[in-house]
Amino acid sequence: MTTDGQRLHCLVTGASGYIGGRLVPELLQEGHRVRCLARSPGKLRDHPWAAHAESVRGDVTDPESVAAAMRGVDVAYYLVHALGSGSRFEDTDRAAARIFAEQARAAGVRRIVYLGGLTPQGVPEASLSPHLRSRAEVGQIFLDSPVPATVLRAAVVIGSGSASFEMLRYLTERLPVMVTPSWVHTRTQPIGVRDVLRYLVGSAGMPDDVDRAFDIGGPDVLTYRDMMLRYAAVAGLPRRFIVPVPVLTPRLSSHWVGLVTPVPASLARPLTESLRHEVVCREHDIARYVPDLPGRPLPFDEALTLALRKVREAQVATRWSSASVPGAPSDPLPTDPDWAGGSLYQDERQRPVDAPRAALWKVVEGIGGENGWYSSPLAWAVRGWLDRFAGGVGLRRGRRDTERLRVGDSLDFWRVEELEPGHLLRLRAEMRLPGLAWLEMYAETDDDGRTRYRQRALFHPRGLLGHAYWWSVAPFHSAVFGGMARNIARAASEGTGGPRRAARVRRSRERRSARQHRSPSAPPHQE
Repeated sequence: MTTDGQRLHCLVTGASGYIGGRLVPELLQEGHRVRCLARSPGKLRDHPWAAHAESVRGDVTDPESVAAAMRGVDVAYYLVHALGSGSRFEDTDRAAARIFAEQARAAGVRRIVYLGGLTPQGVPEASLSPHLRSRAEVGQIFLDSPVPATVLRAAVVIGSGSASFEMLRYLTERLPVMVTPSWVHTRTQPIGVRDVLRYLVGSAGMPDDVDRAFDIGGPDVLTYRDMMLRYAAVAGLPRRFIVPVPVLTPRLSSHWVGLVTPVPASLARPLTESLRHEVVCREHDIARYVPDLPGRPLPFDEALTLALRKVREAQVATRWSSASVPGAPSDPLPTDPDWAGGSLYQDERQRPVDAPRAALWKVVEGIGGENGWYSSPLAWAVRGWLDRFAGGVGLRRGRRDTERLRVGDSLDFWRVEELEPGHLLRLRAEMRLPGLAWLEMYAETDDDGRTRYRQRALFHPRGLLGHAYWWSVAPFHSAVFGGMARNIARAASEGTGGPRRAARVRRSRERRSARQHRSPSAPPHQE
């Protein structure tokens, strides 16, 4: 809702992208109506806001579909770009922006809002990287159109899912020592995604006579080197050592970034080429129309902390950090690219179970302690000994109750983080590890009505040592986690798990202890 309480009808392009997918719920929360234009509307159904927004099929390069999407719209958000689509992405961006501006004029749209890139001062357009040059050109197309436009220009956006932020994340986490090009000394002015969204939402209600570009950024001006060092500090990583090499050009470094990070080379290349330009805000006029709140824009370290919040709080769900309603715009979304959200290794197993779900759940809830872990007892024991040797808790804690668990219970070197009776048990590792680890166990029913056991081991590495740890233990996963899934399914089918297993193990221990302590009978004394 605007400052005068007016509800607007907003069109959002790029709703399946990083910014668009986070902007829609912010507009809905303000009371605005939202229509999303997408080439594949089906991709939007996984968003938690999908039922509250209208989705239409179309493409910004197709005038007819854009015209249909513009009908009845007050504010049109342009949040798409062809970066990563090939060498001719500038031509595609130019054509799409012209179509969008023309159809907005024809439909009587009151305002176009565009999020572009911050451009360096005093640099000829021909000297700009193709990425920045295209962003600037698209913004100028909107400013030259008869429809009033708000062009927001930002540098690095700090939030899980932003391509620039993900490059920063992976480079810092994976390389304790970095040989880098000279662009690590280029200054930039990063901004948290929460502030970007606040400016985008506030732009909808700008007066009709406002038709201009605004620089937006956080309060900190940093070099890329500064950002990597501060990322390491906020993420709890050891200090990184960065060695600049002037002969390593941006183009060459883009291939290096492609090798080190999972960000696609088609994105990494133009982004790294843009890093040779210093991009610092020249004004903060946006505050006239979207006033600053206390403590906003967010400082860099605070924006980083929010971007890493889900990991630091050890929250994991079906994909990365959240597959339902995100807790904040800086959190990952289930529709983010696979390379977004940081590294999350997983080992997933599932087995059919010839028993009711209740029988399977009894085995799942009874795991650990005297009941054991249903696979490779020696491997679990060795892991416990190693953990105690490293100063951890080992396997000595056992469990509070042989039959029932509750959230917060300790379970050997795990902690019960989530418990959905009859369905899910999620354990968080409290052993000494170079990262965060979880073990999830599910009792489910498949499409044919059969009981199914599903199990996931997840690991979020911390630094290069964390990646090395995962790959060093990966060869043993088949025996440990594979055997665990097989034996839990078998125990549920045969009714030999849970309390029965614990009682059997306990009786076996008692018999063994009795044999060890029994004294042999003395021979009769002979006179």
